Amino acid sequence: MRVPAPQDGPLLDDAAGRLIRPYTVSNGRTRPTGVLDLLSLVMATGSEPQVHLGPEHTVALELCEGPTSVAEIAAHLRLPAVITKILLSDLVDCGAITAHAPAFHDMPTDRSLLEAVLDGLRRQL
Repeated sequence: MRVPAPQDGPLLDDAAGRLIRPYTVSNGRTRPTGVLDLLSLVMATGSEPQVHLGPEHTVALELCEGPTSVAEIAAHLRLPAVITKILLSDLVDCGAITAHAPAFHDMPTDRSLLEAVLDGLRRQL
């Protein structure tokens, strides 16, 4: 059984899966402080957080080097979307990342955009 060091990312075990409950990652919080959509794009600002953040925050921040959707980050972290939104909102609050709403708010059923997102998620899994 291999338990990764915190710098390796979320606490996962090859056989058992996640070793801590998702609500522990969010300190028991169930709602993000800001509004984030699954297709919201987040990106690192280059500013170092001045507050102590957990290992999942650190991994999420590393994933934000370029514009990345909330859904992609949730998939990489293997966390529920709501927990990922809480982590990302923490990073927004401390100025480490910026978040932008999806560009298609006028046409939320744009089939080509939805297919592109689906294709991107399939490549990540």
